[in-house]
Amino acid sequence: MPRRFVLSALFASLCCAANLTQAQSPGGEGEDADALLAAKLVSESPIKARQSYWLEELTWIEVRDLVAAGHSTVIIPTGGVEENGPYLATGKHNLILEAACPAIASRLANALCAPIVKFVPEGDIDPPTRAMRFPGTISLSAATYEALLTDIASSLKQSGFSDIVMIGDSGGNQRGMEAVAARLNERWAGSSTRLHFVREFYDPGWEATENYTREVLGVSESRKDGYHDDIWVTAMMMVTDPAQVRFEERVAADLASINGVPITPLEDTVALGKQMIDFRAQLTADAISQRIKSAR
Repeated sequence: MPRRFVLSALFASLCCAANLTQAQSPGGEGEDADALLAAKLVSESPIKARQSYWLEELTWIEVRDLVAAGHSTVIIPTGGVEENGPYLATGKHNLILEAACPAIASRLANALCAPIVKFVPEGDIDPPTRAMRFPGTISLSAATYEALLTDIASSLKQSGFSDIVMIGDSGGNQRGMEAVAARLNERWAGSSTRLHFVREFYDPGWEATENYTREVLGVSESRKDGYHDDIWVTAMMMVTDPAQVRFEERVAADLASINGVPITPLEDTVALGKQMIDFRAQLTADAISQRIKSAR
């Protein structure tokens, strides 16, 4: 064996032994490590803080300081990966949440968005049912989904958030969120943290947004193309990324419409989607505020 590898292996062994001794020591260097960690946890950022509603785009120092400054609410958005017809990407729900969650958080003024939970129950895997009969769909069992939500919410409690909100863009997501909220609120009884399942984002959120689009914005579907798709889904997805509804490809194939509603010009449909997102975000923010108020 070359000498440099022998020396590297010896150095690694010595470091490992030293770390083990320190971890086992009831005082001395172990106490020093605790002191260093305590100092690090209250250290100031060496750079200017960047702003984002998304937790995953912030440093731990930025999150700490936002929570200390009053950002006591965090939203857990649940989406999905499923079949959505020949035009829409399987991540439909996640694309909508990318636009919707920051819009909701901005209206609450003291909220952040946790990473989107992209994997949710979509049907039995084997033998396949529901959306699992289509390639590309990813499903979780109810037990796995609820365990995932439990660990995410518990992690956010550990970060210092006092109000943790769960919203879901798909009907199959709702039951698991409701069950987790009930269990954790019972477990956390007496603590300063509450978990809120806010069904209103989905129900009546979807129907109310459709009615608003028809009755106020004057946009109505004139037929059904037979796809797991509609103008509300398409327009809200386009706010995040028109490519995910295959906009250019549909224009080229003269298929740039859904259920009788054209999705051209691009700018008009994106503007329509933003109006839908704004309406739905305000409805949800009002529901969240009421839920938090009534829980105190």
